[in-house]
Amino acid sequence: MKRWWFKHQKGNTAEPSLAQAPEGFHLPLSSESLLCADHRKKLLERIWQYTALSEPQFNQLYLDPIRRYATYVQQLPASESHHHAYTGGMLDHGLELVACSLKLRQSYLLPSGAAPEDQAAQADAWSAAIAYGALLHDIGKIAVDLQVEYQNGEVWYPWHGPLTQPYRFRFLVGRDYKLHGAAAGLLYTQLLTSYQLDWLSSYPVLWSHLLFLLANHYDHAGPLGELVLQADRVSTAQNIGANPTKALLAPKHSLQHHLLTGLRHLVKNEFKLNQPGAAGWLTVDHLWLVSKTATDRLRAYLLAQAVDGIPSSNIALFDELQSHGLVEATPEGKAVWNANVTDDDWQHRFTFLRLQPSLIWADAPRPDCFKGKVEPITDGSLPTGETNEPSPDRHPATPEVNQPVAVLRDQEFDYLDDLMDMLQVPGERESGSAVEKTQSTTAPPQDAAGLAFLEWLREGVHSHRLVINDSKAKIHTVDGTFFLVTPGIFQLYIAEHPELAEAAPKSEAWRLLQRQFEKLDVHVKKTNGRNIWTCTVRGPRKSGSLNGYLLRDAKSISSEIHASNPFLTLIT
Repeated sequence: MKRWWFKHQKGNTAEPSLAQAPEGFHLPLSSESLLCADHRKKLLERIWQYTALSEPQFNQLYLDPIRRYATYVQQLPASESHHHAYTGGMLDHGLELVACSLKLRQSYLLPSGAAPEDQAAQADAWSAAIAYGALLHDIGKIAVDLQVEYQNGEVWYPWHGPLTQPYRFRFLVGRDYKLHGAAAGLLYTQLLTSYQLDWLSSYPVLWSHLLFLLANHYDHAGPLGELVLQADRVSTAQNIGANPTKALLAPKHSLQHHLLTGLRHLVKNEFKLNQPGAAGWLTVDHLWLVSKTATDRLRAYLLAQAVDGIPSSNIALFDELQSHGLVEATPEGKAVWNANVTDDDWQHRFTFLRLQPSLIWADAPRPDCFKGKVEPITDGSLPTGETNEPSPDRHPATPEVNQPVAVLRDQEFDYLDDLMDMLQVPGERESGSAVEKTQSTTAPPQDAAGLAFLEWLREGVHSHRLVINDSKAKIHTVDGTFFLVTPGIFQLYIAEHPELAEAAPKSEAWRLLQRQFEKLDVHVKKTNGRNIWTCTVRGPRKSGSLNGYLLRDAKSISSEIHASNPFLTLIT
């Protein structure tokens, strides 16, 4: 089922050859011209995959509203100086929200508490409502935040229809930043057809949630509001990237504020800098903190301050720091950098978190900058979960060789690559980039294999890379905790870590991993002492059973509360 947006071409031009626009104005473009940019075609692919609809159904329920949305938002930005503040930003943000919300929706069984057959019958309607709510999340901005005018000076009002002439725009001075949320009601009937509204209105619970969402009453919008807001945070954080100025404005009780406060305290009061055995190095442009030391100490400090919601794993904490704009991303979009530190005759390689110095000291005096060199490297990079600790002793420098230095992209790098990585469906994910592989392909020590597997579970659930409660998922929620399907979950881990399969026959690798997991003793045993539990599965069309491990504490891999899968019943 190849579509026009599937035909990827070189470049990222969003429009074919067109007449020249008057100076200072933009030409109104067709939806095909607007949506043919490579990154937008990729987002459309993702959206289609998440819906699992036939081509005619997808066109009617999703592509048609998206096309109408494109003709209205054209090349308008989503904000003046915050997220997606560039030409075409509104269209990108809308597509990202739809893709993210549908990805997150896969972990939900809706309507919550309904019979399985009702959930199955309403699944497409709930997915469409979530997508519509996401697409229309910021549509009110073109009505109340922006003034758009034609070449003849006539003001364009979006309720009159799409733009038809060359236009220019400006953000209104003194605008109410909350008004756009309530202004969606001016426009959603322009984008959604009577057929779509008739269909959704036949489901009372869904309909009420959608209407509350479109009226900007997210507190009454149930899971629709929750999913759209989560997707908005993902899209916004990915687009903003590391931005110290915005990080400093975080609310005092937010996790972002606690993370920043903790980093400031540690750097100013506890960390040694710019010497062998130090926790960090300060250069003119950057503060380099040894990743494991910094995150371990940061977590300990915040827990001592009774701060809630601190991720228990370093990988999850890296993600939090990056999503809140507190650390800068590598050219590959990762939080952890690899760099060589050279000071006279001493040289060592570390994995670092890289920060803007202004994040820590603002306008206050800074310590003296490091006199040596901190050089990013890309060859044989360590994965983000592995770090080198500071060495207290000086070592003779190795003979100088030409090390390939990471080529940094422009600050306006295509963050959409990161977003697309997050949205990749299972099976399409590459086995790992060069940054995510060690120089050695040997398997980790067996006593660490179980812990590495548990860390992989935490990271996968936290990032939503591992789907929960889906028909093909290897993780489900039962009786208030997680149920790990065996052998599927172990085989999936082995497939993503081929070095383990090389260390043992493929048929034995997952069994070895399973035994190492059992040694962690984080699962509940049955009264007869056996490890494996059975769940019956009763769906709308078929039934069956699953075998797996029941975790003793759901918080061992996730602090989020997930509703139990109504299709599964634990056999005790």
